[in-house]
Amino acid sequence: MQVIAHATEFTSPGTESRHWVEHLSVPDLSVGTYSIPVDGADDQSPHTEDEIYVVISGRAVLTADSGSAAVGPGSVLFVPAGEGHRFTDITEDLTVLVVFGPAEGSRSLDRG
Repeated sequence: MQVIAHATEFTSPGTESRHWVEHLSVPDLSVGTYSIPVDGADDQSPHTEDEIYVVISGRAVLTADSGSAAVGPGSVLFVPAGEGHRFTDITEDLTVLVVFGPAEGSRSLDRG
């Protein structure tokens, strides 16, 4: 067992538009916290791994290739590997727990 401390806390990105911190990485999954302030921008690219987002605090819209959804505390979203997506219309500082399966960066970009 491992307690993942601070995984649900907003982290100010300082001079950046967003902040990502990975808390755990094992071969089959990784867990991190993604924080975006009201005036921040989400410029992420599609990932080679599946993702689950759990919104801890804040409000925004998750815009993806397959559609968009307003999100707030308690929202849980699944984004399949390769789907373009980003948080937009951030109206409250956003804190999101992110689970990658398998671990982020463990798959090559060319999955055949």
